[in-house]
Amino acid sequence: MTYKVNVSRVFAGAHFLRNYKGKCENLHGHNWKIKASFSKGDFLDENGMVEDFSDIKFYLDNVMDYLDHKCLNDICPFDKINPTAENIAGFILDELIKVETGGLKVLEVEVWESEGNSAVKTR
Repeated sequence: MTYKVNVSRVFAGAHFLRNYKGKCENLHGHNWKIKASFSKGDFLDENGMVEDFSDIKFYLDNVMDYLDHKCLNDICPFDKINPTAENIAGFILDELIKVETGGLKVLEVEVWESEGNSAVKTR
């Protein structure tokens, strides 16, 4: 049996899509919702947890702070690649992989650009 825990966060940011024809080629903003999923397989600690939610939120909050209230096109790596929901999910996943510790692994990141539209990047 594998246990998985999820944390969600929201950040506000603006972006525009390069080489795109349509409304999204213009600068506009979103309240992006992020969900990150973590696991240690079937391991639970002495408290019966995969990892304390406050620790996982701390990891995700550090990435959100980098993105929050920015024009994403102005910050790395989105100054070179389009800040699509897919690319944002990939960026967040890569950043969370850097802080994996004690067997904790990030499994996937889901990014909602709007209420009905999301993109998921898995390992």
